[in-house]
Amino acid sequence: MKQKIIKLFLRTAISLGFLSAVADRLGVWPTEISTWGNWESFLRYTQLINPWFPEAIIPTIGTIATIAEIIFALFLIVGFKTELFAKLSGVLLLIFALSMTFSTGIKGAFDYSVFTAAAAAFALSTYKEKYMELDSLLKNKKRDDV
Repeated sequence: MKQKIIKLFLRTAISLGFLSAVADRLGVWPTEISTWGNWESFLRYTQLINPWFPEAIIPTIGTIATIAEIIFALFLIVGFKTELFAKLSGVLLLIFALSMTFSTGIKGAFDYSVFTAAAAAFALSTYKEKYMELDSLLKNKKRDDV
């Protein structure tokens, strides 16, 4: 039972981390507690940690990252293809961490625990037993249909 609770906690924590970051860049969080506070500030930060990309494609990169974070968060919350979306989340977080490290130094990646979040996502991808996941319902439905 302990493993199931840990898996649920990992799914929830990673998902809420993604959704909180998205909410921040969309101006949902109050300005006094936000990191970016709006889309334009988020894109400036995206340019800062991705200086090797032309400025013209930064909005596309920011949009793709934001859409990925929303999709990954929602699929992890409901438990759809958990292992796959946990791995994809780990890759995305590792890209963030490495971008931060190579552009502004390792301190920011450590301070924001991005390497830790990536490791948590990769660890989540190794949990095979289903618990409170849509995949369990789909698997049972498939079995019932046979």
